Amino acid sequence: MLTEERARPDRIRTRPWAWRLAVATVCFGAFMGQLDASIVTLTYQPLGTQFHAGPAAVEWVSLSYLLALIALLVPVGRFSDAHGRKLMYLYGFAVFTAASAACGLAPSLGVLVAFRVVQALGAALMQANSVALVTTSAPPGRMRTALGMQAAGQAIGLALGPTVGGALVSTLGWRWVFLVNVPIGIFALLAGQYLLPRTRQRAGGARVDVVGVLLLATATTAALLGLSVGSGLGLPVWTAAALVALALGTGWAFVRRQSASTHPLVDLRLLRSGGIAPGLVSGLCGYLVLFGPLVLVPVELGRRGESPLFAGLVLTALPLGFAVAATLAERLLPTTWDDRTRALSGSVGCVVALVLMAVLPSTAAVLPLPLGLLGFALGVFTPANNTLVMGAIPQSSAGTGGGMVNMGRGMGTALGVAAVTLALHLAPGEAGSRAAVAVLLAFALVALATTTDSKRTKASHNGN
Repeated sequence: MLTEERARPDRIRTRPWAWRLAVATVCFGAFMGQLDASIVTLTYQPLGTQFHAGPAAVEWVSLSYLLALIALLVPVGRFSDAHGRKLMYLYGFAVFTAASAACGLAPSLGVLVAFRVVQALGAALMQANSVALVTTSAPPGRMRTALGMQAAGQAIGLALGPTVGGALVSTLGWRWVFLVNVPIGIFALLAGQYLLPRTRQRAGGARVDVVGVLLLATATTAALLGLSVGSGLGLPVWTAAALVALALGTGWAFVRRQSASTHPLVDLRLLRSGGIAPGLVSGLCGYLVLFGPLVLVPVELGRRGESPLFAGLVLTALPLGFAVAATLAERLLPTTWDDRTRALSGSVGCVVALVLMAVLPSTAAVLPLPLGLLGFALGVFTPANNTLVMGAIPQSSAGTGGGMVNMGRGMGTALGVAAVTLALHLAPGEAGSRAAVAVLLAFALVALATTTDSKRTKASHNGN
């Protein structure tokens, strides 16, 4: 049973709503991942106090997780395409849950960072397969609805994260930010055994480009370490230039290897077809814009003397707007809008929201308005953009494509954390907050440009 996918009971599999149960189960993973992502930023201050570390060191509680996730998502997706997406997804739940417990018991910042890497392995097993499980479970014509359900699961996790995180940090302490994942993970693991479908179409040749993985990991780690040096990590200034040079060199070597490899980690042929590359860039920018405020707002309100709980309540407006859009967009938006129109309108909304953040006062009374608008715009943009990307990818490569989508998502999240931390360090106080918003606005404009210029292929998948 540990190496084979278990079939769903016939009383579940034969029901017309069985696909909804499968998607709902995937939503548990989406919920856990986004709850963890939005909750961890609220631990920065208590972690720094307990372990006597600065912001540039504490941010690696997030960055170590994200870097491991980025390196693992595509190879895990490819492996899952050949050996079973359901099986790998369930292993992901098990690893993520166990690692969450270990993070909650970590005795030092270094140990916590190490267990976050293990936690990222579990998250990679879940995330690389989540989009593929959704798109291959949904019947024809229901993929956007299914992806919207998954986005709603993400949105609920994001929406609860700041409030739950602020309450846990203010009462039980930062360790419970990680321990809260344990009961959710156990329940989801049991549900997945009975509700997720087995993999019907598998890709052959699951060989993993180990050298490619190492080059990608080195490039992304060096780039973010370079940003951390600029953010006050405590290393000599010259190391920042050396790290940037290392990132550029290994990044170039990674692209060259993917072009020449018979089993590339990233299939460049996919990137050249159907507007996939612009869609991935748009998705990266969208998640950068989503997660940047999760770092910025607690710091800004903390500077004004507000508690983590209060900061979490204010910050809830962002994921709450995302949740409203993800769950109600089908009713609120014109039925004549196709996915490209939705993605375009969402990216425009992001630009408008960030312009408001740039010109309005950064106070607790004002911030919920632009944050809520930003979240709503991203909730419209993200499912539509993901549908456009996945609709252009062959179903036999759905796991690999889902891994690419989530790799871009992870890179965007990591850059959002690092870029905002750098802006706050270089220009402390009010000026730092304005600089951080300007950075987020620049990436929102990139998302708008790539959405406008891309020529996307309409989604057309057959459900299982």
